[in-house]
Amino acid sequence: MPSSREFVDYTIDLFSAFGEVTARSMFGGWGLYHRGVMFGLIAEDVLYLKADATNRGGFETAGMEPFVYQKGDGSTATMSYWEAPPPALEDPQEMVAWAQGAFEAALRGRKKRR
Repeated sequence: MPSSREFVDYTIDLFSAFGEVTARSMFGGWGLYHRGVMFGLIAEDVLYLKADATNRGGFETAGMEPFVYQKGDGSTATMSYWEAPPPALEDPQEMVAWAQGAFEAALRGRKKRR
């Protein structure tokens, strides 16, 4: 099920205190970019933020789950994006810390691949 444009627009507004965020349509969802780096995604009107060993504990402590999708062969794959905590979805100031952590995780991931 694709994500609604209204939720994408709401999410972009939510990141206003973090800085400019853009959304690009991809695979029925949306990739979220800051300074040209993908740090989040939206699938079925759920916001997921990039996580790695450094910031994953915060998502786990908040009781959030990773993004899981079904592959063409019927198996599932888990990505390194985790649901954003509900309180952050209501408060742009609280979202700044989550967004910064996700952006930093995305930057670390880029360095690791190089």
